[in-house]
Amino acid sequence: MIDRTLGWPGGWRQAGREVRSSVTGVDWRFRSLVVAHAVSAYGTYLNLIALSLFSYEVTGTALGVGAVMAVRLLSGVAAGLAAGAVTARVTRRTVMVVTDLAQTLAMVVLALGARDVSPGVLLGAVLVLGAGNTLFNVALRSAVPVMVGQESRARANGVLVTARSVATVLGFASAAPVIALGGFGVAFAVNGASFAVSAAAVLALRPRTDADGEDGPAGATSPPPAPAGTGEPTAADEPAGAGEPADGERPEAVTARGEGRGAVAARGGWLGRHLVGLAGPLLGLIALRGLDALASASHNVALPLAASAAEPSEPALFMTRFWSAWAVGTLLAHQVLKRRTHGTTWGERAFAAGTCAMSLCFVAAFTGPPAPALIAAALAAGFADGWTEIVYTSRLQAAPDRQRDRLFGLSATAEQSGFALGTITAAAALETLPALAVVGVFHGAAVCGAVALLLTVRTHRARGTTDRSPTGAPAPTSGDKGEDTHGTSTGAGRLPGS
Repeated sequence: MIDRTLGWPGGWRQAGREVRSSVTGVDWRFRSLVVAHAVSAYGTYLNLIALSLFSYEVTGTALGVGAVMAVRLLSGVAAGLAAGAVTARVTRRTVMVVTDLAQTLAMVVLALGARDVSPGVLLGAVLVLGAGNTLFNVALRSAVPVMVGQESRARANGVLVTARSVATVLGFASAAPVIALGGFGVAFAVNGASFAVSAAAVLALRPRTDADGEDGPAGATSPPPAPAGTGEPTAADEPAGAGEPADGERPEAVTARGEGRGAVAARGGWLGRHLVGLAGPLLGLIALRGLDALASASHNVALPLAASAAEPSEPALFMTRFWSAWAVGTLLAHQVLKRRTHGTTWGERAFAAGTCAMSLCFVAAFTGPPAPALIAAALAAGFADGWTEIVYTSRLQAAPDRQRDRLFGLSATAEQSGFALGTITAAAALETLPALAVVGVFHGAAVCGAVALLLTVRTHRARGTTDRSPTGAPAPTSGDKGEDTHGTSTGAGRLPGS
């Protein structure tokens, strides 16, 4: 029997054995999508600087710039909350194409009216940008296991992280010359073109993004369950193992557990519906991600001040060196992780340890070290940043197919809320406190959050509930615990529902 299991044309599974008609072709398709996404990310980071300067030109006040930033961040937060509902009605590929085209249109409007645009049009454009970027990223990150297979998701995440890191540096570095040579209109046009490239790539490559059917919306027709041990996620919306008794569990306990979930959802309202069925360590993981975003906002706000203090004549050179070393570090993290195929599995503890290392490295970079030590600190911070991003994303992707949208939506909300709060509070604190003190306090909070996550995981292990799937399903014994080709733990010997 032959059935389609891989995300790209030419990938098939025959009698439980994976067969690829062209491994090179599969890799080429995914990497082509990554390149297109990197082009889009380049335009986005170039536009972050252009849009900030343009907002000040349009509004004429710092308060106006803050209002524009707030609209963009809040629209992203709202989109993260709605992401699960959106992807339940249309395919992820549709979400990716529509959001890219919407952002292209918004940039075209700003490019054509750059010389005389009203504040209302500007706010409308940033609202589309904030919501579109969040929805696209939720759809893409949720779809990676469907595109490449669960066993290759960490490697694919590493490629995405590397591409985005390079795009970040290039976008920031090229913003000044692009604006100086062509003005805001050209910068917006470049960003619009980058979104168009991304949309065209998704339309041309037509990746399979949904486990329930390539073209139908979620829930249209569910495929038969994957054979045990294949690593294929299910498309069910219920938490994995929700209807099956755990080892030694009485059948009536299953009914009580289901009724308990319903009671929690009813009491918690909207929040209860989003959190019901999620394991404590996984919620702690998402919370730490939000705290990490808050800490990251502090060094992003403080870095220009540190650059001006360290090299008053060439602060841009200081920042270029810093971010370039950081990007190289993220690249090295991917290279190390993709070669790590044996040993201890990775999950919440690896993410917490990486967060601690990243925070310490960023704090070290603000102690005024000489240039070689600064580059080393930025390199190490980039390595830890890439490590945590790959481990974190791979951990959430171990969830069943339709629950990944909810998880990544919650993650996007936590990240953007944390970054928004961190930007505001760090900017206010820097008015009276030195950069080192502000960055130290914010990243110290992230370290405390990492320690709290480690304690949470330890408590769950002590209660015998840690070795469960991302949604709380019981797992087999430790000898059967799953590990993908990067060593990232799925939390179960087989993926939930397999």
